[in-house]
Parts: sequence; structure tokens; C-alpha cells
Amino acid sequence: MAYPEMANGNGSWSLKPSKTKGKSITCKAAVAYGPGKPFVVEEIIVHPPQKMEVRIKILYTSICHTDLSAWRGENEAQRAYPRILGHEASGIVESVGEGVSELKEGDVVVPIFNGECGECCYCTCEKSNMCERFGVNPMKKVMEGDGTTRFSTLNDKPIFHFLNTSTFSEYTVLDSACVVKLPHSDHNLSLKNLTLLSCGVSTGVGAAWNTANVHSGSSVAVFGLGAVGLAVAEGARARGASKIVGVDINPDKFIKAQAMGVTDFINPKDKEKPRIREMTDGGVHYSFECTGNSDVLRDSFLSAHEGWGLTVVLGIHSSPKLLPIHPMELFDGRQIVGSVFGGFKGKSQLPHFATQCGHGVVKLDNFITHELPFEEINQAFDLLIAGKSLRCLLHF
Repeated sequence: MAYPEMANGNGSWSLKPSKTKGKSITCKAAVAYGPGKPFVVEEIIVHPPQKMEVRIKILYTSICHTDLSAWRGENEAQRAYPRILGHEASGIVESVGEGVSELKEGDVVVPIFNGECGECCYCTCEKSNMCERFGVNPMKKVMEGDGTTRFSTLNDKPIFHFLNTSTFSEYTVLDSACVVKLPHSDHNLSLKNLTLLSCGVSTGVGAAWNTANVHSGSSVAVFGLGAVGLAVAEGARARGASKIVGVDINPDKFIKAQAMGVTDFINPKDKEKPRIREMTDGGVHYSFECTGNSDVLRDSFLSAHEGWGLTVVLGIHSSPKLLPIHPMELFDGRQIVGSVFGGFKGKSQLPHFATQCGHGVVKLDNFITHELPFEEINQAFDLLIAGKSLRCLLHF
């Protein structure tokens, strides 16, 4: 079936592109003017896509902890204002620039912060999902083609881009390498659920499937039960892991985690907390660090079993601190590796993952805990900061 929200029911959306194609569009966006300052929802100008670029209409966008850390300005190198943040969304193609052949007006798409050009040495390597030109780069603030922005204020002041995507806007412009067309005829995913594939769910499930290759009957520990951590748990559940230990200081997350496959819970604040190595006969097969805290990273590494345990790093570590691991500890047979976008090659592999989700291999409904109008984006950030939401969906 087609997406239930589609305007004409055949997998495309009626945008009447002839009215806007090649022209600048005035629309609403949430603009960040400084670290920690409330977003200003205002009218901006979105200019037409240039060569190998795509302009899309955002239908739904959600908020990730990466957006939160960028908004707070936790990494000074990322600071560039005014700026449009956001990188999880679903939408439809409004128009395409010169040279774009694989996308057309009306296509259902999701933006990806870790692009895939399909031609560079990274993209052609089966062992990597990096891209030489369009890989994730939080410091990048302009378009790849000409080094300028496609956003401006009503008085023509440039507004900078974020993570190849900038989804906190009713319209946005991306390099075509960062836009993925998703299938519509072989599953019943909603456009709301597709939003999750832009980052959080793909990152967590992919880390379990692609990076760790969790096997049936294995033991898993997930440190941090936010959306990414729970996506790891969901991916491990789908792979048949027998024990999934969730670790978080927020006890309110435990009920939600249980519904996503977590079998055991540990609150580090409990005085008599159980030890993971004691619970799992010496340690887990796979541990996942999803907090961005170096102390937690060490706990995650040491929870893995000597000889074969693997730790996957997913949390964003903005601190300049180095790894809290002595080199000799690696001689115990444990391994540690980072994972970006769950190891998925976005354009070539994400459509199949969407189909798997649509067939129920991965359950997406539980990840969306709140929905708000786009104008209430500051309230949505408050929910995330308070630990009350996994994904708050914003709609125009």
C-alpha cells in the first residue's frame, strides 16, 4: 500500500511544482541565533537548488540529542549563527537542480546527514559507509557545490546549514547525495515513522546489525536508554539476543525499554546495583555506549567479555578527553569500535531497511512519544532535556 498520508494515493504528492520550481520560497523555519537561546520561528527565504541539489518540503521533523548538543553549543567548533538545525525528517521533493536524475518532484524522501555519492573510494568500499565529500561533518555550514547557503533572512542575511540537512524548516535544500527515496508500494509505514530512519533508529538498529552483527542467543548491554539506545535494544531483540541489559539513571525509562526487548535493568545510582559481568558469566558479547560520557564508555568497555567482547561507541563525545582505556586492556581480547549511522550506506541500503521496518522486523511506533506543531519546537526541546520524550514529532 502507499503511504496513508499521500495526497493522491499513488506514492507521490501533489505540490504543483510549476509555481515554485526555480524560484525562491518564503516559509517558516526555527532559527538558532546563539548557544542555548530559544529558537525563533520566523519567515525565511529558501533559494532554489543548484547543480546536484534537491529542495524538499519537510512534512515531519524530530529532535535528536545531536541537535540538543549543537543548540547548546557544546562544541565551539560547531558554532555558526544564525543557523537552522535539525537532521531527522521525512518529506517530499519539491524540485531538483541540474544533473539530478534519480529523484523527481513528488518523491517521498528522508534526508541523511551521512551522505553517499556512490563514486568515491569510501562509497565503493564494502567495509565503510563513509563518503569523501558528503560524510557527516558538524563543522560544515554551507553547500558543497559553491560554498554558499540556500537560506537567508527576509533582509538577505545568510543563514547557515547543519549536518547536510537543516530540517527545522518547512523547506530545505540538500545535496542529492544526502536525499534517499524510499519505497511506498511494499509496506505500510507512515510518513511519521519514516522520520525515524533519518538518524536515531537507523543508527541504533544498524549498530546492532551491521557494526556488531549481534547473533542469536548472545548477551548485550546498552548504556543509555534514549532513542538510539532503545533502537540498539530493538535491533538486538530482532536478532534473537537472549539477554539485553539496559543501563540508565532514569528509572522512568525502564518500562518503555522492556517493551523494546530489554530483559534486565541497572540504575547506576542504586546502592546495591548488580554487576553486568556477574549477571552474564563474565561479561556480555556486545556492549553499546550511547551516552557520550567517557566514564560510561569505560564501564561499557569493561562490561564486555574478555576474549571476544565488542564495545560499539555511539554517543557523541564533545569533550576533548581521550579514551579512558589503557592500551594493555586491549590485550585481554576485548575490542572497541565506533559506528556512524549504524553502518548503513544511506542511499543504497536504507530503502531495504525501510521495507524491513514496514514488514514488522523492527517496531517503530514506540519511538514517537509526543507530537507538537512546529511552532512549539522550544517546548519539544524542553521535553527532551527533561528526559520525558524519545522522539517528539513536529509537523507543519
